[in-house]
Amino acid sequence: AVVSTQSTGLENTVIDSDPLYRVYMSAEPASTAESHIIPQGILEASIKITNEPPTGIKANVHKALDQFSQDTLEMCARENEFKSLWFSLCYFHAVVCERRKFGPQGWNRLYPFNIGDLTISVNVLYNYLENNPKVPWTDLRYLFGEIMYGGHITDDWDRRLCKTYLEEYMKPEMLEGELLLAPGFNIPGSMDYQSYHVYLDEELPPETPYLYGLHPNAEIGFLTMTSENLFRTVLEMQPRDTAGGGAAGMTKEEKVKGLLDEILERLPEEFNMMEMAGRTEDRSPYTVVAFQECERMNMLTSEIRRSLKELDLGLKGELTISNEMESTMNSVFLDRVPGNWSARAYPSVLPLGAWFADLLLRIKELEGWTTDFALPNVVWLAGFFNPQSFLTAIEQSTARKNEWPLDRMVLSVDVTKKWKEDFNSPPREGSYVHGLFMEGARWDSQSGMIADSRLKELTPACPVMFVKACTVDRQETKNMYECPVYKTKERGPTFVWTFNLKTKEKPEKWAIAGVALLLSA
Repeated sequence: AVVSTQSTGLENTVIDSDPLYRVYMSAEPASTAESHIIPQGILEASIKITNEPPTGIKANVHKALDQFSQDTLEMCARENEFKSLWFSLCYFHAVVCERRKFGPQGWNRLYPFNIGDLTISVNVLYNYLENNPKVPWTDLRYLFGEIMYGGHITDDWDRRLCKTYLEEYMKPEMLEGELLLAPGFNIPGSMDYQSYHVYLDEELPPETPYLYGLHPNAEIGFLTMTSENLFRTVLEMQPRDTAGGGAAGMTKEEKVKGLLDEILERLPEEFNMMEMAGRTEDRSPYTVVAFQECERMNMLTSEIRRSLKELDLGLKGELTISNEMESTMNSVFLDRVPGNWSARAYPSVLPLGAWFADLLLRIKELEGWTTDFALPNVVWLAGFFNPQSFLTAIEQSTARKNEWPLDRMVLSVDVTKKWKEDFNSPPREGSYVHGLFMEGARWDSQSGMIADSRLKELTPACPVMFVKACTVDRQETKNMYECPVYKTKERGPTFVWTFNLKTKEKPEKWAIAGVALLLSA
């Protein structure tokens, strides 16, 4: 009845109506359930319009400015201070919203920043300026960075990023018009509301990652990832029986059977834990780490062997294909790591072929270490299931040797100028580690400091690092950037440790650039 009433009402309305007459129907929630029903005929005949969120820094700043008016700019008695901080807040809001497009290098996690955060922040700004004789810079930055916007943030490194942005965008120099919000974009002086829109159109440089404090490589990485996801989706949408056919004319089952046999053939035997335990009585922290890693590797290789043997029997018709077997078959066919394997493995973003080659390298590394349980000359830090355990073992070994309290121990990192092949023996204390890559910047071996990335070098390899432990009072903190270490490019939950790296530039520059060390390029 409701549907027919709507249709009849519209039909009666258009009779003898003006040619320019239009009916607008909104998808906003209505007061009654019946009002949510829109007839199919009306939907088919109508033109659908969606309000897409803006893209690009300029569109986002314009949208932020649109939430206010000339009355907003005139409501505060301290007009100059209010206008400068208001515009800076709008630019900050646009940056934190649009930075999401750069993926994990932008933010470790996605946060629902919205216009409400901006409008409430402007109200707080007005109240604090009205009630304080001087601009309370520290209070304002804390309120915006820890409560208004920081209330969304759950990751400590993202919180540092938000705080750093505010420290760069809100400081006394802005009141003199001497603050650059981005390279080539100075904060505007006092003007009327419409002039801010004009200033933005005329003065803001073209869209580049520099506007966010990022290197142009960040955009290359983001676009590459988007393209890979697109092609992977296209591959997954192909018919299963023909997607892998090609010239060979192989069916899906034949292709999976060939890959399955190859993996089983190349997969080494499990580590003999009893035999290994009998070979050494040493239970140093490093030996314990070796045993733990071998146990984890056994669990993984055992599951790989079990699931592939079951799938082999299923393909031969000797077992009924279960949901798990079908999932494994689809993953192998699409060059993805099966879910039951990755659940027992280490975080990785590699396709199945590269992942299995990486697995064999990890097993070879463990085999070399457990031959005599002597610490390798240079340890492949990325080869561990749990790199934190090895780094903690460095602290434990040094604490025992020097009889220092473990809770006072920290790691000191010295980046050498050499590579793995240049070392013939391990250090007397600590460990040499390799296999780290830097994202967002590069390590300059000549100066021994962090430097700007070279174009198109997204994750350059770092030289061997000398990691040793010392007490917290001996830790060097001057001219150091606290660099997070992650297992993969996905960052977030793959966090490992914090390495202090030397820098000539301000550490804030690298924090905004999203500089981090990765264990997997």
